[in-house]
This record gives sequence, C-alpha cells and structure tokens, in this order.
Amino acid sequence: MKIQAVEQRTPEWFRLRAGIPTASEFHSLVTPKWKVRTGEVVETYLAKKLAEKWRGDPLPGWSGSAMEQGTFLEPEAIPFFEIRTRCKIRPVGFITSDDGKIGCSPDGLFSDESGIEIKCPAPHTQVRYLLKGAIPDEYQAQIQGSLFVTGASHWTFFSYSREFPPLILEARPIPEAFEALRQALEAFCERLEAGYERLRELYGETPPCEATEILGF
Repeated sequence: MKIQAVEQRTPEWFRLRAGIPTASEFHSLVTPKWKVRTGEVVETYLAKKLAEKWRGDPLPGWSGSAMEQGTFLEPEAIPFFEIRTRCKIRPVGFITSDDGKIGCSPDGLFSDESGIEIKCPAPHTQVRYLLKGAIPDEYQAQIQGSLFVTGASHWTFFSYSREFPPLILEARPIPEAFEALRQALEAFCERLEAGYERLRELYGETPPCEATEILGF
C-alpha cells in the first residue's frame, strides 16, 4: 500500500480520490453476500468515475444529516475510543494499492498498520447495531475493501452515539469477499481505462471549452 500524506476532506484529498474506485463505494460493485454486481448500479458508478477522471476533480457531492452528524461527532468519538481501549489512533489521509488503481480513506491507523472505521449514527440506528451485534451489511464492503487495499491483517469497526453503549468489533479478511472484490475491481478498472480512452478518442485530450466560450459570452 501507499499512504498519501494529505488531510481528509481537503481539495487535495478529493482530487486523489477522483476517478478511481474507493472502499467507501465498493458496495456499488459487490453485494453484502459477496456477489459481483451487474446492471444499472455498476453502470452509474462507472459513469461517475469516468466523469471524475475526465475532469480531474470529483463531482459535486451531497451531504445529508447523517454524514454531517458523523463529521461533527468523529472528533469526540476518537478520544472516547482511545481512552476506552488504550489504543492510539493515527490520522491518515488517503491510501492506495501499490499500482494506484484503487484506494481507501481509513478514519485512522494503529501502530500495527491496521485501521479503524468510525461511524456516528443516529440513536435509533445505534440501537439497531447494538441489538444485531455485528458489522452492518451496509459497511461490509467498505471494511473488507479497506483490508483488500491495505493488506492489513484486521480492521476495527467502531460505532459511537452519545448516551448509548459503543459497538467495537474486529473484522478480518473474508476469502469470499476478497475474491468477489478482486473480480469486480479488475473488471471495473479495465472498463474504466477503456472508457476513458474512448472519451479521449472521441473528444480529444482535454475537456471541451466552457459553455460561455461556446455561446460567445
């Protein structure tokens, strides 16, 4: 793996992520049962990554209340985890595979180079997680994807919500997950490169001029 020394959610971080598949989006390529996805979900994700690669920048994003809550509470969750577990979390920017084709953005790394994924859900969602006592399906691809990208031996899932017990779980590589990710990512990256070359063949090396130039403003 290669660690990129940038701060998360900065313009540099967004540019590093643009145009390559990242672990937080691997759910678009594999199911929680480790089947390779096909159909519209994959095609939409491919178009998004091609658009980013063409622009050299990420597309304008959307952040809802859940994402905003997670961003707001994460600085509180980290010291809570460190005090409770006596494990120090090291900030990290962006990590890519050795070939740079895929990446992930852990919420931190430990001294053994394993990582942590921190979620700060709404209270009712935390209750659901606590009752299940397992890593939620919606984050399985992200966590196995982070293990796949980094080659780490294990990963920590930490769900934090004020006034509720924390949920701290350890994940290890799942062979079926790795095989599904390998197949899905190899096919996706091939299509991404082919799609980008086709765009260049049709429309040139650089994006077309701005609309204002076309209209003569």
